[in-house]
Amino acid sequence: MIGTITALVVRLAAIRWAFKTLLGLGVLVPVAFILKVVGLPILAVLGVLALPVLFVLFLFGLPVFLVLIVGAMLMAGLFFMLTIGMVALKIFLFVVLPIWLIWKVGGWLFRLIRPKQETVVAS
Repeated sequence: MIGTITALVVRLAAIRWAFKTLLGLGVLVPVAFILKVVGLPILAVLGVLALPVLFVLFLFGLPVFLVLIVGAMLMAGLFFMLTIGMVALKIFLFVVLPIWLIWKVGGWLFRLIRPKQETVVAS
């Protein structure tokens, strides 16, 4: 009985650790963006990124149908992030970046034309 409970606790801890690691996708999302920018089709990008995720899930001993369900959910989330990310990148490149550059160049020119006045303290 205690062995069964211990095995269950260990498995739940491992699954919880896997979800923390995989839900963050801290390593896979930048790789996905790089592969998408290079020009690979989206299914190839998702397939390349799904293999390590599915391997880790199989490693923790989840049943095959759960591995496939979780893998499909992660791939769908990554597809959503890639789609939204590319839209956000286009908005950043064509709207935010030019405004920021004009602001920086304008501030630099303003400081060049009108330098800061030195204040003299009378003692």
